[in-house]
Amino acid sequence: MSDNLDPISQAIRIQTPRTAQGEHSTPLYLTSSFCFDDADAMRAAFAEESDDNIYSRFSNPTVDEFTKKMVMLEGAEAGFSTASGMAAVVGSIMALLKNGDHLIVSSSIFGNTNTFIKKYMPNFGITYTMVQAGDESAWEAAVQPNTKMVYLETPTNPQVEVLDLEWIGKFTKKHNLILNVDNCFATPILQKPIDFGADLVIHSATKWIDGQGRVLGGVVVGRADLIREIYLFCRVTGPSLSPFNAWVLSKSLETLDVRMERHCANALKVAQTLENHPQVLSVRYPYLPSHPQYAIAKKQMTAGGGVFCFEIKGGVEAGRKFLNALNMLSVTANLGDTRSICSHPASTTHSKLTEDERLAVGITPGLIRVSTGLEKVDDIIADILQALEKAV
Repeated sequence: MSDNLDPISQAIRIQTPRTAQGEHSTPLYLTSSFCFDDADAMRAAFAEESDDNIYSRFSNPTVDEFTKKMVMLEGAEAGFSTASGMAAVVGSIMALLKNGDHLIVSSSIFGNTNTFIKKYMPNFGITYTMVQAGDESAWEAAVQPNTKMVYLETPTNPQVEVLDLEWIGKFTKKHNLILNVDNCFATPILQKPIDFGADLVIHSATKWIDGQGRVLGGVVVGRADLIREIYLFCRVTGPSLSPFNAWVLSKSLETLDVRMERHCANALKVAQTLENHPQVLSVRYPYLPSHPQYAIAKKQMTAGGGVFCFEIKGGVEAGRKFLNALNMLSVTANLGDTRSICSHPASTTHSKLTEDERLAVGITPGLIRVSTGLEKVDDIIADILQALEKAV
């Protein structure tokens, strides 16, 4: 295959070498282990003198195909795929930080990532400082002699804040820090953090990468030397991606570009519709001019993504009434599906945080997160509007 192809075309055409059967669609390698012709070939594989597969916890042709596609789409050097997005988060941090190291992390992150960093990471002697997304002086003040990594997501979950990757890339290079970016909300179709200096990029492939709410998966891509350490850590600890899930995710990448185009168009139209609704206090979507980081979003993203959030009048009770009144939109904790989804972060994904912690990162009692699906946009709007009327 020609290297001159556009990355979108490569995501469609990259494929595990065909077998003697001449299959057009890539085969699924459902095997836990792989055989060798003789003892020396097995010895060479374990000594890493060959690229032969040994065991599917280490590597698998189906998983490798998905990983190669993600590496190519993100413009990375190497990658490793994991069983879930949280496995990618934990692996990308724990493989590279040790007892005595310090992590700088954006305060606006996914609820389970927040819990891992605050509750479990200190058990291994790793300290952290959480910093408000746009406070550049606070980022500078957070640097310590033992700081090794900066971790962030942009746009953030669930309030879709946009961090300036250009500034953060320069900041991490100045202080010789590893920049680890969760690119789940944007996908490599809309944003490429490596272009701005990221050393690692992670995804919950469960979301837009799959796109149909079918399987769990995660992936970390980036610098080859860092990925090598992540691979070794995950090879020992075991959070590897199953071949079946990898097969589903690899096929899903073939439609990611066209799906994201529709997701983004629908999200923008719905967000614009809600901006002046009497029951809505505010709407946040990166490609709305009213978004605080609109200029940054336009600089580093090609579109605004499929997620937006809005604040409904009436707080928690109104939020629950709204969810209960929906007819078409799904009430579930996932996002990045063909089907539009609504959730109430304060009582679900971020419920483990204290009220003060939630408010500090913009998660108010009436905040509703919408993952915009592929339905006809007028149907999405109609369902949201009728539910708003019943939430009064």
